[in-house]
Formats: sequence, structure tokens, C-alpha cells
Amino acid sequence: MNVHKIKTLRQLKESGYQPRSIKTELRENLIQKRKKKEPLFEGIWGYEETVIPDLERAILAGHDINLLGLRGQAKTRLARLMVNLLDEYIPAVEGCELNDDPLNPLSRHSKDIINDMGDDTPIIWIHRSNRFTEKLATPDVSIADLIGDVDPIKAATLKLPYSDERVIHFGLIPRSHRGIFVINELPDLQARIQVALFNILQEGDIQIRGFKIRLPLDIQFVFTANPEDYTNRGSIVTPLKDRIDSQIITHYPKTIEVGKKITAQEASIKEEQKNILIHELAKDLVEQVAFEARKSEFIDAKSGVSARLTISAFETLVASAERRMLINSEKKTAVRLSDLTSIVPSITGKVELVYEGEQEGPGIVAQNLIGKAIRTQFVNYFPDPEKFRKQKDKSPYKKIIDWFGEGNKLDLLNDTSDQEYSAKLNNVPGLKELINEYHRNQDASFKLFLMEFALHGLAEYSLLSKHYLTSGLEFKDLLSSMFTMSRDMDDENEDDDDEMAGGRRNKS
Repeated sequence: MNVHKIKTLRQLKESGYQPRSIKTELRENLIQKRKKKEPLFEGIWGYEETVIPDLERAILAGHDINLLGLRGQAKTRLARLMVNLLDEYIPAVEGCELNDDPLNPLSRHSKDIINDMGDDTPIIWIHRSNRFTEKLATPDVSIADLIGDVDPIKAATLKLPYSDERVIHFGLIPRSHRGIFVINELPDLQARIQVALFNILQEGDIQIRGFKIRLPLDIQFVFTANPEDYTNRGSIVTPLKDRIDSQIITHYPKTIEVGKKITAQEASIKEEQKNILIHELAKDLVEQVAFEARKSEFIDAKSGVSARLTISAFETLVASAERRMLINSEKKTAVRLSDLTSIVPSITGKVELVYEGEQEGPGIVAQNLIGKAIRTQFVNYFPDPEKFRKQKDKSPYKKIIDWFGEGNKLDLLNDTSDQEYSAKLNNVPGLKELINEYHRNQDASFKLFLMEFALHGLAEYSLLSKHYLTSGLEFKDLLSSMFTMSRDMDDENEDDDDEMAGGRRNKS
């Protein structure tokens, strides 16, 4: 059908156009895409066997849908992608605010135009991108916003009573007729507004200022909700929940690989940053931080850990390497493991701490998450240090640990040039040999990354000590660090005793 040539009701009738409801439209287009093996929800990863099949079933059944899940689980994106299941263009009566179907008009305005002009009624074509309306539910949303209100100026100008449909200023829902209407964070909507919604869903009528208007609106409703909202801020009223046919539960990525796909797709990496080498292990560690956060006792599991954490953290990781490259006037560099310390701000702003986490402090919690991620990934690349606790002479890490045990230490500063960074790591006896033993065939850049990774891993397994400096990290022998801390504490206690003694002498 050539939509650009059809401009009147007569031409539309002659084209053989047949009206169909939006739910039928979504269903039939889904069937066609399935038959042609076309992708349905592109850019959505990890839902292929769980959420997307449920969503397809709901569309095939003609259901209104509620997507239930924690923040950052692509609920809104799924709703927006449903637009691709709509026809590219649909006809509507020109000048009507409700997108009325010319062969099945709903509003008084459209009916009057068709009665007056007959087959010469002008037709416009609406693109599917204009058939999607989205509203964030907030406590200040009113009935007027969603459904409509009486316009007294219209009533006075047209000399009509308030009960006449023509004096109504329609809200977002009637204006979404023949389209998809999404309400995000449904439980935040006041209960009285939710009550108004289930009347539309069930009965197809609306009430404005006490006047009942029969408007059998043709709308695909999609709601999103967070389980946390059910207990903390609001809830979905039971009659409305009963009228939402399908409630589909979303979830976070279940594997590191799925998480990496999402992060790679969503992260904003600038053109100038594309010459920075990012090893797969660095990407794995960023995703592992989110996995550790989701099971951490310091983080509120009900609030969730959004996928935005890894996206933000990945962008910060690359930016950290870029900053160092600029400081050292280098033309290229690679992300280092010590760059992970730069992602702390990306973690602290994306998690809700429980009381114990607040006591620890957000910065400490973030550093602990990074440490746990390193510990988890370490055994994928090196032997488990726990196996050599009682056989230290057979440990592949003995030479490294002994060097630090002799009183040596290693400072890795954030802004160290690549040349100096390489020299410092290669200066640690046994470190290069460890990498060559287990990863001989890797390129030089990744070997350097693994050398630092080995030190961090040994620190996480309590074979070395790692201290956060103002401008970087310091690795030392574990026992000497403990003795140093003990001496520092003794010195502080002696100072306190001297102050107390001095105070007593002053009083006497």
C-alpha cells in the first residue's frame, strides 16, 4: 500500500484497508517475523531463554504486560522495542487528537468530520515511532495528566455544557489510542490514579469531573515495576494487578560473558580512547565486581545492582588509562589492573548499603568488592594458593613471596609511565617466571597485566599485603606490615599516655 498517495477516506476504502486492533497488529507482525526468522528484540542480551519467550507469549495472547524486576534490567528498553512490532504506518483522520481510525472513528470530533465531509475526509499517516507514549509514575501525576480534564475555555467558547465530550482536554492515555502506552515504576502511582487505570483496562470508559464518557480505547498497556517498590514506597492496588494479564519477571545477567556484551554495547568509548588496549581479563574483572556486589552482605539485595554500574565502571577504567597516557605524553597504552582503583566512584554511586555497609563506609565496601573480584578470577589463571599453605616449598609463588619477605616493597603509582611500570614489575624476582610458566604464549602487554594481577591475587589470598596510597598502591610482606601496624599502634598509645600524664601534671 502506497501510503503517500492515499489522502482521502475514499482512496483508503478503495485500497482495501481493513482496521485491526493494536493487539492483533502486534500479534500478527510477531508471527510474520517469527516465520521469516527475523530478530525481535535486538540489543537485549541474556533473556533469550527466559524473558523474551514470556514476552512473546504475552503478545500472542493479547495481554497487557507488567515487567517486574530490579533497576537496570532493561525493562523500559524491552517496552520500547515493542514499537518494532507495529505497522510502519497507519491511517488516521486528519486534525483528530485521538489518532482515530477513519473506518472506525472513536471521538465525537472525528465522527462529525466524517459526517460533514464523507469520502472526502482528509487522511494522514502516522509512523509507528509516534505511536509510543511513556510516562514515569511519580506521586504528583494526576488524573488530568493521564486521562484528561474539562477545559472551561472550550466550554465557554463553544457554548457547551461540561458534560459534552467536545470540551474535554484529553490526557496521555486517550492520546495514545491505537498505540503502546508505558507507565514506568507503576507502584509509585497514587492508589486513586491506579483505580482510574483499571476502569480503562476493564470497562473501556473514563470519568472526568464526574461525567462518564464511553471511550473504548485501543491501547497496548505495558507497565514496569520494581519489587522494592511493593514494600518501601508504594504498591500496585489489587484490582489493577488482577487486570494486568501477564507479569513477566526480569533478571540480571547470569554469566560474565552476557554482562560483557551488555557493557560493550552500552559503554560510551570515545574515538580517542580506541587506541587504548583493554585485555579481556580487565573486562571480566569489571563484570565480576557487579556479581560480587549482588551477593555482598554489605549491599541491599532488594535494591539491586544495576547494569549501569559495570557500564560506568568500564568507561571510568578506560578514562583512567587515557589520563595516564596524557600525563606521560604517550601515544598508546594499555589498561592496568591498578586502574581498577579508579572505578570506586562508579561503584559507590550505584549501590545501596545496608547498616553494616554504612558502618564500613562506601569506599571500603567498593575496594572490598574489587578485591573479591580479583580473588574469584585469580584461580582461572593461576594455581589456587590455598593448596600450598602447608607445602610452601612447592608453591609456585615462593620466590616472589620470599623477595618481599626480605624487606623489599613495590610501589605502583597511578601516573607511572609504561616504561617505568614495566621496569618495576620485571624487577620482582620470580614474577616473570610465574607468567611464563602458565601463560608463555600470551603477548607482552597481557603478560605485564598478568604480572600485576598475580601480585593483587597473592594479596587477596593473604600472602602479601596491599596498601592503598594517595597516588597508587604499595605491595609489601604480610608479616612486616603487621609488625609495622603493631609498632604504629604502640607509638600512638605511648603518645596518648604521655598526653594523659602531662595533663595530670598540669592539674597537680
